[in-house]
Amino acid sequence: MAGQRSKVQEDVRFRVLRLLHENPELSQRDLAKAVGISNGSAHYLLAALVDKGLIKIGNFTAARDKRRYAYILTPKGVAEKAAITKRFLARKIREYDALKAEIATLQDELGEDTVSDVSGKKP
Repeated sequence: MAGQRSKVQEDVRFRVLRLLHENPELSQRDLAKAVGISNGSAHYLLAALVDKGLIKIGNFTAARDKRRYAYILTPKGVAEKAAITKRFLARKIREYDALKAEIATLQDELGEDTVSDVSGKKP
């Protein structure tokens, strides 16, 4: 259970760092919506990322509302994003391989040679 929770937390951190890298001026509300977490969780996570030195907060200069912030990845944040990306990709490849094996087993049980894709065409 704890292992699964840490994977989910790392996935959320990965997605947040990735989104902020691409779009630093995302609001907390938009970030929470994009990642699928509550506004409070987004606020807590952003504060933790600031405390760890992975992001810094600056005013979003192009905004008329000077209360808008930009969340900029620090060099440490960029390095952490790369490390998390590597772990995320390795985990997804393992999941993909396990899924392919499960599909092959199910095909064997049904006596089918290939799987049709969503459109019904054979690969």
